[in-house]
Amino acid sequence: MTTAATARVRPGLAPAVQAIMPIVEAFELAGLQLALVGGCVRDAALGRPGSDLDLTTDARPDRIKELVAPHAEALWETGIRFGTVGLQRAGYQVEITTYRAESYDLDSRKPEVAFGEELDEDLRRRDFTVNSMAVELPAGGLLDPHGGMADLVSGLLRTPGAPEESFGDDPLRMLRAARFVSQLGLRIDAGTRSAMVAMAGRIDIVSPERIRDELVKLMMGADPVAGLRVLVDTGLAERILPELPALSLEIDEHHHHKDVYEHTLRVLEQSIVLETAHEPAIGPDFALRFAALLHDIGKPRTRRFTDGGGVSFHHHEVVGAKMTRKRMRALRFSNDQIDEVSRLVELHLRFHGYGGGEWTDSAVRRYVRDAGPQLSRLHKLTRADCTTRNRRKAEALQRSYDSLESRISDLEEQEELAAMRPELDGAQIMEILAIPAGPDVGRAYRFLLDLRLDRGILGESAAADALRTWWESQPSE
Repeated sequence: MTTAATARVRPGLAPAVQAIMPIVEAFELAGLQLALVGGCVRDAALGRPGSDLDLTTDARPDRIKELVAPHAEALWETGIRFGTVGLQRAGYQVEITTYRAESYDLDSRKPEVAFGEELDEDLRRRDFTVNSMAVELPAGGLLDPHGGMADLVSGLLRTPGAPEESFGDDPLRMLRAARFVSQLGLRIDAGTRSAMVAMAGRIDIVSPERIRDELVKLMMGADPVAGLRVLVDTGLAERILPELPALSLEIDEHHHHKDVYEHTLRVLEQSIVLETAHEPAIGPDFALRFAALLHDIGKPRTRRFTDGGGVSFHHHEVVGAKMTRKRMRALRFSNDQIDEVSRLVELHLRFHGYGGGEWTDSAVRRYVRDAGPQLSRLHKLTRADCTTRNRRKAEALQRSYDSLESRISDLEEQEELAAMRPELDGAQIMEILAIPAGPDVGRAYRFLLDLRLDRGILGESAAADALRTWWESQPSE
């Protein structure tokens, strides 16, 4: 490799090499090969070094563990059967993997791992040329047998060998291609893209967990819309997230309506801007981004044509929330993530009943109560959902939402609205009504919560009087 290419990588990797030098020396003393490889080399060339280091070696896993143990602050073996030993040292998360080649058989969801003997072989079996570069240690020379540096400079994503072979070895690499489009702004070369289209069905053998993890990384990239377009255009989305391409509703000359697919991608773009442009500023937020992507997935199922050439999507937010739960469960998301995203989808239209500020204080309290901890995300999602090209209408919607947020802020100052609890707890309810723990306490609690939402803070004495009056009106069993 040229001196210029080596010089491009070395400065970014120098601190990392220094941090792991005792490990490098241990491998050298043992007569074993060791090289930095993959993403850390690529990112160093891009001037974005991180704290995750991948190394590869001709040593077998048990020998790796033996050599690194004296120098590791922490050690883990979760991937040792796949040839990987993980460790932590000097602020770096390090994974050292035996030279290998992995592939799927026609029916298996799990890759078969075969250990290799040569670094060149290991690099040839990696996913893309930009990840097929290595820095040999301790010498520091750059190995780039497949032109990864040139591809990186030109922004091209292609496989070291035939893409059909690469995707046959691991079909998840097709999703990884879309992820690198999102994360790194690369473009996929024509042959690689054609193979993705032809082999999209092969993704079906990959486990939902691995698909989920790649999808999350794509969504958290700098340009997830570009990555999502790759998934849709290659047919991969139809296999892993079919609700997305289904948004491309046909538009005929008699029933004109907004392109829901393009609208969805625009909402996603705007939600990303609002992550930092609208207070409270946050970093990349998966729940907000995924809710923006899925907020209208109920529209295809609820579309109805109306007299006069109109179209309606009544209750698409409710249907969409159920569809969101089903899809996220299929992708093995956690219950907390499912609850967060589906709640945002369910509530994303609620604001449109606010109009010019007609909501009562009670309605505002219920809006806050129903949003719960998702309120700040809901603010951002609702604002992002305004994609009209009518400037006057867009400004009116933003002013209206400014008004709602202002009212929420005022009520929070007056009532500690975010807490949104009744003024009497369960123990007080049982004492006042002289009843034991049981379902009646729950019914009484809900009555007091509704009372709080409707009338604000009354004080414990007034709340107790209202509770007694309500209890007396309940039918006796």
